[in-house]
Amino acid sequence: MGLKVITRESLWAAQTVMELLSVREHHARTLLIHYRWDVEKLITAYFEKGESRMFTQVGVTRDELLVVTPPESSSTLLCHICTDDVSVNAVSTMDCGHCFCNTCWTEHFVVKINEGQSKRIRCMAHECNTVCDEAIVRSLVGTRHLDLAEKFDRILLESYIEDNKLVKWCPSTPHCGNAIQVENDEFCEVECSCGLQFCFSCSSEAHSPCSCSMWQLWTQKCRDESETVNWITVNTMPCPKCHKAVEKNGGCNLVRCVCGQSFCWLCGEATGYSHSWDSIEDHSCGRYKEDTNKKAEHAKRNLYRYVHYYNRYKAHTDSFKQESQLWEMIEDKVSNLQARDLKLRDFSWVANGFCRLLTSRRALSYSYPFAFYAFGDDFCEDEMTEKESGLKRHFFEDQQQQLESNVEKLSEILEEPIDEYADEEQVRRIRIQVIDLSVIADSLCRRMYECIENDLLGSLQYTVQIIAPYQSKGIEKAGELAVGRSSQGNDKEKCHKAADWSSGDAMEISQASTSGTSDESRLLSWKRPRHERSSSGSVSELCSQLLC
Repeated sequence: MGLKVITRESLWAAQTVMELLSVREHHARTLLIHYRWDVEKLITAYFEKGESRMFTQVGVTRDELLVVTPPESSSTLLCHICTDDVSVNAVSTMDCGHCFCNTCWTEHFVVKINEGQSKRIRCMAHECNTVCDEAIVRSLVGTRHLDLAEKFDRILLESYIEDNKLVKWCPSTPHCGNAIQVENDEFCEVECSCGLQFCFSCSSEAHSPCSCSMWQLWTQKCRDESETVNWITVNTMPCPKCHKAVEKNGGCNLVRCVCGQSFCWLCGEATGYSHSWDSIEDHSCGRYKEDTNKKAEHAKRNLYRYVHYYNRYKAHTDSFKQESQLWEMIEDKVSNLQARDLKLRDFSWVANGFCRLLTSRRALSYSYPFAFYAFGDDFCEDEMTEKESGLKRHFFEDQQQQLESNVEKLSEILEEPIDEYADEEQVRRIRIQVIDLSVIADSLCRRMYECIENDLLGSLQYTVQIIAPYQSKGIEKAGELAVGRSSQGNDKEKCHKAADWSSGDAMEISQASTSGTSDESRLLSWKRPRHERSSSGSVSELCSQLLC
């Protein structure tokens, strides 16, 4: 179904360009593909460069040229590619006026499609930059190679996704077949209908409040052997002869490498083979080597700093994974409470508190990679003084600790067997605590994001770091397409079905629920049906339904 929907979306943009510039549909699409489906950028280039220059660069011919017709006395034309005389009914003419036989055109189109150039197939004539008419390409290729014609259509239409910065394929593995579209801001986090949450900007896992560049460096640092190198620098000494790393396994400072070379552990210089209580043969190293010691101390400090942030990031990430699996336990507690004859009938606060716990825990987890780079030497070394960096770090860590304290309290209370408490008043006290802690955690998360965006990243002058905005109700999930809404906006969304792919594949489009604040981006999701949608809702999906 998505092919029809993508066509509809792309045709809407093409229709706008057709009306503004008075061009044909395939010319409008060629212009849009060149400018990556950014209508505003296209119009800006039109006024800055002028019509003639822009059209020439893109390969669009402005004038509508008539098909070259042979004299009435002749029924054949010479094809300048194969040099054969062919019937006038077996030739095609492009907008540029170049006319060749259909066989040569077809072979040209087949080669270009197989080379992956379906978006902009140029005319065969020498130094002609005109893009060939889509209808002619589709007609000639489809006559002999139906599969290639379908591939041409599919690539052309999916260029709306591939070349549009506001539309991206879901990065799930194996690929679910979904494509997500956001309305305005590409720096956001979304949840595909397959359940995968990811950063729309860099297509990696959702990682706010850590910026994309920071997160990429962090994952690389955790994945490669950079910290192993740091450990070797801190705990070993290179042999002066064979340069292998040597670790000291005793108290004596005269070390012997496996190659047979003896050297001093204090300075690394080669020595003799014997020593006494107070000296080593042929060696004396009482003088301080500033550069060598500074390098070792710097490596040691960086290693300890990385371990500090990594341990806390890993601890909260593990807690998040374990807590994410407790949804069934939460459901059982709510069911047990509802089955009892209590005056308190509304237990949505349990699910709301659980969702707030997951949202806050996740933000807390990714705040540690952010802090590692924000207050290190990688990004902000030249942006602020050491004193200013220290003050901002202490302020940020205070907020981090407050959030951590509330998250741990909320986690502890939600794990209590509240459904087993005989005293209803005790259940009411737990309810008040969960609601209060949820509100406080939400406020602390928001303040931490504002601190990062305004005080830390907003003050940078030489580097640009952007994070996804804080979403109080959790990462927005792509839902079903709403065909119509009531005046109150509470009608159930209905799925809008469209025609199949010409190749038999169908797709479906879905639009996200907009029950949140007005600044949340609208999401569209296309899905190929060969991957069936999971019938069981994810934890975040169930939470979002209860929060709405």
